[in-house]
Amino acid sequence: MSDKRLAIVTGGARGIGRAIVLALIKQGRRVAVFDINPEQLAELKQVAAAQGCADDDLVTFRLDITDSAALTATMEQLADRYGGIGILVNNAGITRDKLMIQMDDADYDILMNINLKAAFTATRVAARSMVRNRFGRIVCIASVAGVMGQAGSTNYAASKAGLIGMTKSIAREIGKKGVTANCIAPGFIQTEMTAALPEMVKKAALEVIPVKRMGQPQDVAGAVAFLCSDEAGYITGQVLCVDGGMAM
Repeated sequence: MSDKRLAIVTGGARGIGRAIVLALIKQGRRVAVFDINPEQLAELKQVAAAQGCADDDLVTFRLDITDSAALTATMEQLADRYGGIGILVNNAGITRDKLMIQMDDADYDILMNINLKAAFTATRVAARSMVRNRFGRIVCIASVAGVMGQAGSTNYAASKAGLIGMTKSIAREIGKKGVTANCIAPGFIQTEMTAALPEMVKKAALEVIPVKRMGQPQDVAGAVAFLCSDEAGYITGQVLCVDGGMAM
């Protein structure tokens, strides 16, 4: 399959984001990647090229997505350049874990600005383009923390629960225009972020995962690729937990 409608992935330079980018490229798509880290963006270009990706099919931007004006302008320029935005994957996210009673306003604000507000801004721009073209796929990377809550991650869980509510709402608003909007809620996925967790935390996590292992970034990427496909055109407003059964 080859579909050159532009796909945009935020936070796509490493981890789950990188796996999503490579999965979309494998589908034959043209992908634009936003990330704050230029070294990791350069490495992504090398990895994609080694897998046969044409230079024109992957464009990267060092971008602070909390700068709403810059994010909006970049997406609008890309929409003009490529005739619209076909796919948006809101993947960028961070954590600032600690007990809620120990959190200050900055711990909350930065999570909301990156995990939720930037996704809202990007979705608003993409939705306008998708409605005009009467086609679109919006996929937001939430978390099981946003589905079931997570002690020590109240700010993170709140941002991801907000992402789920936003996605369901936009699905209702523009479904009749040929646009779908869905969430993926990963559980414990083996990335640099989870690698830094204490062993006791990882062991406790495995105890509540029925399949008794962590997931891989490719597990999430495969689900995203499916939701972006034509075969998923009748699926919208859903939350797909890719979590080994953790949240069931």
